[in-house]
Amino acid sequence: MTEQSAVSGRDRSRGLLSRRRFQFAGALLVGAIFPWSLRGSLLPGVLLEPAGSNALIANVLAVVIAFWMRLSVETYPGIRRSYVILPSALTGHGIVLAWFLLTRFPYDRLALALGFLLHVLWLYVLYIYAERQVSRRIAVVPFGGVEPLFRIKSVLWSRMKRPRLADTEGCDAIVADFAADLPDEWEAFLADAALAGRIVYQHKQLAESLTGRVELEHLSENSFGSLLPVRGYFHLKTLIDFVFAVLILPLVLPLMAIVAVIIRLDSDGPALFRQKRVGHAGRDIIVYKFRTMRTVAIEDARESAMTREDDVRITKAGRVLRTLRIDELPQIFNILKWEMSWIGPRPEAEVLSGWAQVNQDHVAQVGEVHEKLQYDFYYIKYFSPWLDTLILLRTIKTMLTGFGSR
Repeated sequence: MTEQSAVSGRDRSRGLLSRRRFQFAGALLVGAIFPWSLRGSLLPGVLLEPAGSNALIANVLAVVIAFWMRLSVETYPGIRRSYVILPSALTGHGIVLAWFLLTRFPYDRLALALGFLLHVLWLYVLYIYAERQVSRRIAVVPFGGVEPLFRIKSVLWSRMKRPRLADTEGCDAIVADFAADLPDEWEAFLADAALAGRIVYQHKQLAESLTGRVELEHLSENSFGSLLPVRGYFHLKTLIDFVFAVLILPLVLPLMAIVAVIIRLDSDGPALFRQKRVGHAGRDIIVYKFRTMRTVAIEDARESAMTREDDVRITKAGRVLRTLRIDELPQIFNILKWEMSWIGPRPEAEVLSGWAQVNQDHVAQVGEVHEKLQYDFYYIKYFSPWLDTLILLRTIKTMLTGFGSR
């Protein structure tokens, strides 16, 4: 066998393993059917007894729920499938276990536990062996404003030279600028692609999905009417935030007291840091955080509100608090005052929040604020429970690795 044919064989194998239908069928076989079949072969028991049958049905439902959750969450930007494997499986199997506990239906505990473990193992093996090594390949219709797409490195872009569906073989999708004045043959090509069941993206939405940002240079082109697509969830989320804050407050207060003592011993100054920020609907609020920096006189208010990489003002204790995100614990009082949410855009310092300030000097620092706003607008535009779930998963990663902290 030649080296080229060996590589081709590995690519075909990885291509099969990365297909959704194969993953789903394998999860059903490994996580549901196999644990159920053990009762009739390796383990004592009757194959068709009610407890075993109920466990089989439950494991099938758990696989379906977990698969649906992954499909919903993985459409969001920057998501790596490794982030959602365990949470989605826990949710699916947790729901069916809760059903048995509430209804007292008989069930096979070993089959349920084994189903969960094998399901998770199957998904991680697929991810390690195939999915993390596969880059998406997208065909680009070369008209309109598609050029910025080629600067996004996470995708293999294939610039099309002629409107032929055969030229998109091996591509996961097609992207085009629907607002461009396309030649008739290219419009016909896009229509044929859609009829053939191929995924066809609008270039702006695809760029937003890949970067997690809504560009602000032409904000007037965005539909403000759709920036809050799930308004009912907004009110439910606010209530959940408040209730959760009330429930964990007795647990958090002792930890906050210990942190406050550490801060006072580490450096001079108060334990809490208060800053005037702009909250929901433009209201001024006072945000509470643990102090992580030394008090230094800086004449420029905007300069003092920014934190740079390796900022000399950060204390030893403060660096640890920032890395673990413990410095934000006092914001629970802002949540109890209905001023903030556990998940979502953080209120910006008042001296940074104006559009005029963003377009003035201090470009190196304010440019980062501008980029932050792009991410915040993405959150507002695609606001949903699934995006909050993704943020929660990535926040856990940040707390464990320290990535993104200053």
